[in-house]
Amino acid sequence: MDINYSDVDTLPSQPPAKARLLLVDDEENILRSLHRVMRREPYELAFARSGEEALQRLATETFDLVISDAHMPGISGPDLLARIKQKYPGCIRILLTGYTDLASTIAAINEGQIYRYISKPWEEDELRLTVRQALAFQYSERRRLALEQLTRAQNQELQVLNATLEDKVRARTEELEQTAGMLDLAYQELRQSYTTAAEVFSALINKRLPAKRQPNAKVIALVKAFAEHCQLDSALTWDVTMAAALYNLGKLSWPDQMIETPSELMGKVQREEYQRYPVTGEKLLMALEPLRNAACIIRHHQERWSGKGVPDQLAGEQIPLGARVLKLAVDFVEFQFGLILERKVSREDAITLVGRYKGLVYDPEMADQFLQMIVQQAPDVEGYDPAILRLDTLRVTPGMVLARNLYAASGMLLLNEGKVLTASLIEKLTAFEQNEPNGLRYELYVYPPENEEKETAS
Repeated sequence: MDINYSDVDTLPSQPPAKARLLLVDDEENILRSLHRVMRREPYELAFARSGEEALQRLATETFDLVISDAHMPGISGPDLLARIKQKYPGCIRILLTGYTDLASTIAAINEGQIYRYISKPWEEDELRLTVRQALAFQYSERRRLALEQLTRAQNQELQVLNATLEDKVRARTEELEQTAGMLDLAYQELRQSYTTAAEVFSALINKRLPAKRQPNAKVIALVKAFAEHCQLDSALTWDVTMAAALYNLGKLSWPDQMIETPSELMGKVQREEYQRYPVTGEKLLMALEPLRNAACIIRHHQERWSGKGVPDQLAGEQIPLGARVLKLAVDFVEFQFGLILERKVSREDAITLVGRYKGLVYDPEMADQFLQMIVQQAPDVEGYDPAILRLDTLRVTPGMVLARNLYAASGMLLLNEGKVLTASLIEKLTAFEQNEPNGLRYELYVYPPENEEKETAS
C-alpha cells in the first residue's frame, strides 16, 4: 500500500467556483422567481416541476444543492428531501415553506435533515445568502470527510508498517499528528458553520418583531457576559449561547399580532400557545446533533425555581444549569423591551423584579451573581443609538419622532414610542410640565425629522 501524505495539501482551499443547483416547484411563477433571484449568481441552474422529475434528474446528473417547495402534487417537498438524503447524502437540501406550515417543516428537519427552511415570501438577499452559506457548509463537510478518509487510509498503512518495521512508524508519527491537527481544524470550521447558521436564524426571528423590540442580540450578549463572570466551561457557554440565539424559534409560526403582544396581556388560547413555544423550538433543533444540548436548554428555559413553570414543572436544580442562565437573561431583556409586562420597564426596575422573584422564578444564588454582574459591568439594554437625540421640551421641534415612551412623574404614560411630535403636542407637554412637582422638566428621546436625516446622510 502506497499512500501519498502530501494529498492533504491538494485538497481545495475554498468551495468550487460554480455549483449546480436544482430548483423544484410545481408552480412556474415560483421557478421563474427563483431563476430571477439566482441568475446573477455563479451557479448552474436546473429546474424540475415535480418531485418525480427531480428524482429522475438526480439519477443521471450531479447536483450540489436542491431547493424544493413543501407542497407539491405527488411527492411532497419533505418526502423528496428525505429520499435525496438517503440516496444522495452529499447533496445539501433547503425547503421552501410558509410560516404556518410547521408540520411540514418538522418532517423535513427530522426525515430530510435539511440545512435550512426558508419562509415564503422570501427576502431575495436572504435567499442568496442562505445558498452561499449552505454551499460553504457543504464544502466544509466534504473537506472533513476527505480528511477522515485519508486518516483511515493512513492508519491502515500504519498497521502494516508496525508489523514489519517500527522505525517507519516513528518516521510517520509527525505526519499523522499534522493530519490530526487538520481534522481538528475541520471540526472547528464545522462548529463555526453551526454558529453562523444560528446567527442567521436569530436574524430571521428578529425580523418578526419591531426594530426596537428585538431581544436576541441583547440576550446573547448577556449570556456571554454572565458565562465569563461565572467562569462557566467552554462547552456549556457555547450551548447556552446557541440557545440564546434560537430561543424564540418556536414563535416563528405565530401571527404578527401575537408575536408583538406582551405575555402578560395574552388571552387563554394565546397563553396556551405561548407555553408550547419552548417545546416547539426544541423539536425543530433535535435532528441537529451539535445543537441537541442547546435544544434541551430551550425546552426548559421557561421552567421556574418553584416548579410552577413549563413545560415539565421542573423545580430547583432539576432545571438544567444552562436553562437557568438563559431564563435570567431572557426575562431581564424582555422586561425592558415590553415583551412580558404591559409596558416597558426601566433597567433599574428590571433589576428590582429579578431580585424580587429569586427563589420563586429564578435560581436564588445564580440571580445574586447575575445582579452583581449587571450592577458592576453590564451596559444598559437600551444600548447606544447615535441617531437618538436627548432633548427637553424647549428644544424639540415638530416632526421629531419619540424613540422611547414618555412618562409623567406620576408614572402615567404621556406619549408612546413612535409618536410624531406636532406643535400642539409640544405646547401641551410644556403646559403639563408646569404642574409637575419640584419644577421637573421632561427629557425626550427623539429621532430627528426624516428630511433632516436625509440631508445629514447626503
